[in-house]
Amino acid sequence: MATMTTRVLRAIDRFHSEHPWDHNAHHHRWIMRQVPRRFGRALDIGSGSGDLARLLATRATAVQGLDADRAIVARARELTDPAVPVTFTAGDALTETPPGPYDVITCVAALHHLPFSEALTHLRRHLEPGGTLVVVGVARAESPGDHLLGAAAIPLNIAMAWIKNKGRRAPRPDSMTAPTRPATMSFAEIVREARRVLPGARLRRRLFWRYTLVWYQRPTGARTHPPRVDR
Repeated sequence: MATMTTRVLRAIDRFHSEHPWDHNAHHHRWIMRQVPRRFGRALDIGSGSGDLARLLATRATAVQGLDADRAIVARARELTDPAVPVTFTAGDALTETPPGPYDVITCVAALHHLPFSEALTHLRRHLEPGGTLVVVGVARAESPGDHLLGAAAIPLNIAMAWIKNKGRRAPRPDSMTAPTRPATMSFAEIVREARRVLPGARLRRRLFWRYTLVWYQRPTGARTHPPRVDR
């Protein structure tokens, strides 16, 4: 049985290496539903090849992309039209963040590369009162629910890979060339710590081995958060 399972997993890995698709970019449209129609400055942590930063620029006055990997930052600059109001910087997310504050901060598949609580505290400090923080993250599977959702995602993942690549072999997109790292925190640990640092944060498990976090920085003097969409 173990040998058969190993063979199946290897076959799936081969399939995905030949039909890659970006699980993070899959959530970009959802991210855009969480942010205002128009806003001032945005910060994208772990900006990679710049896809999300360029998308944010369709609504923002200016977008700052920050990534620790210099090679992917160079590629993001190559892919971005000079007329688009986006600046890409190579640097550490905790010590080299360009000065804020920002109306919108996004962080996609990068938070698990950083000390979790310290990173959330740091991002909160850079957020403008009334601003929006949106995270798409990766958690370590631990609970039965985690494993069940992961198992359900496998056939859907194969179907998505086939559809997005129209059944043909394809090279890895630029957005998938940055260094990766496995998650160390479970979803339960993430929820507990996120709500301690960001009271009122909304977190949800998602398909394709991701979770989402949305938090709105309460404006000075406001009693409640403005209603937003999270679906």
